Amino acid sequence: MNGRTASSSDGRPIPAVDAHAPNGATAKNRSKGEAGKRSVKDGSLDVDDLICRLLNVGSPGCSLTKVVKETEMIQLCQMAREVFMSQNSMIEIEPPVKICGDIHGQYGDLLRLFDRCGFPPGVNYLFLGDYVDRGRQNLETICLLLAYKIKYPDNFFLLRGNHECATINRVYGFYEECNRRYQSVQLWQTFQDVFDAMPFTALVSAKILCMHGGLSPHIRSIDQLRHITRSIEPPNPSLQMDLLWSDPDPYNKGWLPNTRGVSYTYGTEVVQEYVTKLNIDLIARAHQVVQDGYEFFAGRKLITIFSAPHYCGQFDNAAAVMSVDENLACSIHVLRPVVRGVKLLGSGGMRESESMSENSIGPY
Repeated sequence: MNGRTASSSDGRPIPAVDAHAPNGATAKNRSKGEAGKRSVKDGSLDVDDLICRLLNVGSPGCSLTKVVKETEMIQLCQMAREVFMSQNSMIEIEPPVKICGDIHGQYGDLLRLFDRCGFPPGVNYLFLGDYVDRGRQNLETICLLLAYKIKYPDNFFLLRGNHECATINRVYGFYEECNRRYQSVQLWQTFQDVFDAMPFTALVSAKILCMHGGLSPHIRSIDQLRHITRSIEPPNPSLQMDLLWSDPDPYNKGWLPNTRGVSYTYGTEVVQEYVTKLNIDLIARAHQVVQDGYEFFAGRKLITIFSAPHYCGQFDNAAAVMSVDENLACSIHVLRPVVRGVKLLGSGGMRESESMSENSIGPY
């Protein structure tokens, strides 16, 4: 593939790559997704061709509005919704898999993440939500992720984040981008139909529970999470709202109202209680920007993962991806930006040059 010049948050061009080349890892459930190796077509939409066009956005003459029509995006959404609804409310995954946090429309950084960690289908991915809002290329970001979901339904997984809710992305950038670039409120609404179909939780090898926000006092069992109602704007308060919005807080004892004005914050003892109650080893969540791209809580029983470096063009944070191998050994890949911003309080310093480091955090 030639000529792709999309840039990441540090301003560097992303080198052209073959997006469909194997990258070492293989999925245990690959047999279910053999169709993903062939061209996926539905009517006039060729998903393979769409992926190629999206990966070339940024090269001369390849702006998104020139290479992807609104009608194609609407068809992409319809196809993606069908895939989401064909799968369970809780996604149960066998490793290896790479787990990613918030992306927030930072398309160049998403491509850099794939470039460093491997493109689908050579690597299996689980994203924890917040694909849109705040960034400048929300449409490119969500379209590529949905296209990969359609192409590789059993190897590429997308959870819902709080920004995949109409009440939020109506305000924080996605609605404005759909209107500005395609003059279409219908397009924005069609994406909401897809977001409503996304699963809220995932379980890796029955031991790593994943969601966007965090725990809820309404969680009774893993089986309850398997039967969560989808295809709705989550009511407030509700279990669904907590899974999207709640946060850990080291100063908490028990549950307290969240200062965000939605859901709760919870302390260390709550995490310990739920790890035991649900018979799991680790909770993986996103939702909060952290200096090094990841941060542990409750004696390493909970991890926050954030995958948008130099967030909003202001913060000096790194991005992180957590790799889980077949033995549930986890390692963290850290992608650090060049551009400097505001350093988050209570976190370590940043390196001046872009790098990718890996830290092993042991088996779970």
